[in-house]
Amino acid sequence: MRHLLPIVLLTLHCAAWAQTATLTEAEAIRRGLARPELSDLDTAQVDIARSDVVAAGALPNPTIGYTSDRGRSSNLNNEETWLLSQSFDLSGRRGLRREAAELRVESAYSGNRLRHVEWAAEIRQRFHETLFKQEVVRATESWAQRFKRVEGIIEKLAKAGEASGYDRRRLARERQNAELRLNSAKSDLDRASQRLAALVGAPGNAPDTVVGELLPVLPQAMAEAVRDIERRPDLQVLSRRAEAADLEGKAAARGWIPDVTLGVGPKRRETSIGNENSTVMTISLPLPVFDRQQAGQQRAAAEAMHARGEFNLARARAEGELHGLYRQLERLISAAKDYRGSALAETPELLRIAEAAYKGGESSLLELLDAYRGAQDTEINALELDWKARQARIEYDLLTGSTTQ
Repeated sequence: MRHLLPIVLLTLHCAAWAQTATLTEAEAIRRGLARPELSDLDTAQVDIARSDVVAAGALPNPTIGYTSDRGRSSNLNNEETWLLSQSFDLSGRRGLRREAAELRVESAYSGNRLRHVEWAAEIRQRFHETLFKQEVVRATESWAQRFKRVEGIIEKLAKAGEASGYDRRRLARERQNAELRLNSAKSDLDRASQRLAALVGAPGNAPDTVVGELLPVLPQAMAEAVRDIERRPDLQVLSRRAEAADLEGKAAARGWIPDVTLGVGPKRRETSIGNENSTVMTISLPLPVFDRQQAGQQRAAAEAMHARGEFNLARARAEGELHGLYRQLERLISAAKDYRGSALAETPELLRIAEAAYKGGESSLLELLDAYRGAQDTEINALELDWKARQARIEYDLLTGSTTQ
């Protein structure tokens, strides 16, 4: 029964997805992060680290020993001894190693958060790719629909004897090209939506429509993002690793303090005058002459240095990338808004002028078709600017450790 639970959860997850005709970015992230496989990875990662805590804090097992010394005479001077021994850490190394292991548990949690942030970023990338492809299909369909208006214009001109057979054949070819572009755009949309469905745990059940804004908003102030940069999960992982290595180094530095082993047990001796019972107590400790944990101390110091070096490099790289991405976002968002406010806003009026000129015999069909192509190219260019800005925003959020904008 226990093994069937993940299958049942996945089935219910897919069924709920199949009932969704539209999908938002927030819902896609929620579904993707709720995947049972992701939860299993998180649990396993933490459990591995917790097992190291148990191992680091456990006392060494006691030992039991038995000795027998038989005298030359079968019943004289025979000795039997039982000894129970236990080692004790007087240096505090075990406590330090346990603390180091607990820091690695925190590192495991940070690693899980990093996995979630990266998974959410990939979902957002696929979601907005699908939204972009969806808008391209809509723009291409709108372009293809314009040819019906041209057909109406040509029919009216034909009745007046002002339309040529060439215009009809040229329009038919242009419609074929439009249908080809539309089919290609729909194919790209199908692929993008199926990739999105696979990420959120519902392969083969792509949503009918995704709903959202392709053009992002500018993120929070740059100074605030830089101030909070050390909260990033990957930097938290490196920071905890360095702290754990420091504690391991402190533990190794106490290698000159030996563990003490105490033993106690009964001793029975058979003599000619009877049995003698006594208690034996022992104490032993190694002499740290050759091995004082120098290698462990050196290794721990090197690991701490390595982790801190990675932390500092990652932080410097992230800060530089944040500044660069923020400036790129400012320019892209501004360019997208300016383009929509100028070139795209003029499109309806340009099309009206082109259609009126063709109806009035002031221009050719080729000029009208060129105006239609220019209108479509303008709208696609606007969408591509929005999509490029969105990609930069997703990358920016990934650098700040955020799952949403």
